[in-house]
Amino acid sequence: MIELRQTIELPEVLTPVVIYGAGSIVSDAHLPTYGRLGIPVAGIFDPDTAKAAALAERYGTSAFADMDAALSVPGVIHDLAVPPAAIPSILRALPDGATALIQKPMGSDLGAATEILTICRQKGLNAAMNFQLRYAPNALALKDAIAQGLLGDVVDFDAWLALDTPWHLWAFLAGLPRVEILLHSIHYVDFIRDLLGNPSGVHARTMGHPSSSVSNTRTSMMLDYGADVRCNLSINHNHAFGRKFQACEFRVTGTSGAAYMKMGVNLDYPEGEPDALWLNTGDGWEEVPLRGDWFLEAFEGRFAQVQRFAAGLEATLEGSVEDAWHTMALVEAAYESAALPMHPIKESPDA
Repeated sequence: MIELRQTIELPEVLTPVVIYGAGSIVSDAHLPTYGRLGIPVAGIFDPDTAKAAALAERYGTSAFADMDAALSVPGVIHDLAVPPAAIPSILRALPDGATALIQKPMGSDLGAATEILTICRQKGLNAAMNFQLRYAPNALALKDAIAQGLLGDVVDFDAWLALDTPWHLWAFLAGLPRVEILLHSIHYVDFIRDLLGNPSGVHARTMGHPSSSVSNTRTSMMLDYGADVRCNLSINHNHAFGRKFQACEFRVTGTSGAAYMKMGVNLDYPEGEPDALWLNTGDGWEEVPLRGDWFLEAFEGRFAQVQRFAAGLEATLEGSVEDAWHTMALVEAAYESAALPMHPIKESPDA
C-alpha cells in the first residue's frame, strides 16, 4: 500500500492557546488533544467561573476571572468553544488581526454566518472553523489518495448512515428547529466540499421520527455536481434494531478505483468503534492502517494546521471562515429545499 498522509506536522515552536468556554467539547476533546500535542494552554474563560476553575485545575492550567483578562494575553490563538449565539460578541472583543479557532457551526443559520464573516473581515481576524472531519486520519488519507490519482476522477460519493443515536444525551436539542443537518450532517457536507468543491445546487428532505422529540433526525440529500458526479447522503439516526445492520460509511468511486470509509464514532455511541479506510485501485480491496479516528485525532489535524499558520509555515488558513461560509450556505440551501414541495407527479387523465 502506498504511503498516504494521515496527519499534519506541528511546528517546532507552539503558540499558546486561550480557551473560551468550559463545556464538554473542551473537557472531552480540546484539552486532551492539546495535552497530547504539547500545546500550552494559557488559560480558560467561562462566565461560569467555578466551572472554568474546576476544569483548569483538572488540566493544570488557570482560569481567568473575566474575559478582559483572557483577551489581554498576547501572542495566543483564541479557541472559541462556545454556543453559536456567543461567537459574535467574543470576535468583536478580540484584538484586530488575532488568530482564532471557532467551534462549529458558524452560527445557527446563514445570516449568523454572514455576521461572523463580516466581523472577521472588519477586524482582519485570521479565523478558522472547527469542521474537523476533513482532518480525520481516514479523511486525510482519502484526500491524498485522490490527489495522487489512485481513484482516477471521482464520479460517485455516497454517505449512508443507519444508526441509533441517543438524542436524550443532549437535552437542549429538544427545542431547536434545526438539528440533523446543522449539527450533524454539516460535517459530511463540509468534507464533501473539501473533496469536490462547491456544488451548484442541493435537493433535500429532513424530518423527525415518531419516537423522538428532536425536530429532525433523518435526512436525504442530493448535491448537484453536474453531469459526471453523483453525490447522495442518506441519514437515519433512528435505526434502533441492533448493531448488525447499522452503518456509518462513505463509498467514493472514481474512474479507476474506489474507497470505503467507516466512521466508527457514531456506531454504538458514545462507545464507538474504530474508523476504517479500504481502497481498491485495481488489484482488489486493501485496508489502510490508520493512526487514529474521528474525533480526537481529527482535532489534532485541525489544531496543527492552525498552529502551522500561526507559526508562519503556511500562508493559507485551511477551513477559514471564508471557506466555511460556503458550508453554511449549503446547509441553508438544504433547509430551504426541505421546506419546498417536491416536483409533483401528474395524475392519470380522466376516463
